[in-house]
Amino acid sequence: MCGSCEVECENQAISEGEETYVIDPERCTECVGNFEEPKCFEVCPVAAPEPDPKHKETREQLLEKWHKLHPDQTPKAV
Repeated sequence: MCGSCEVECENQAISEGEETYVIDPERCTECVGNFEEPKCFEVCPVAAPEPDPKHKETREQLLEKWHKLHPDQTPKAV
């Protein structure tokens, strides 16, 4: 496990699990609000992150979640 993704996540949605890093769907906005593309996909050297089919959300839902996580900030990317 390398942890490249954990330090890139501005929502603190990534943490070290028992065997791999895990993404908390309650905190993950797929980088909506922070970046144009998900950083975990961009920085992972082994292309490990995979979209969770159980947690499909629209960009509007992801942005709403971002606003709840960062109430005093303006989105950098929508």
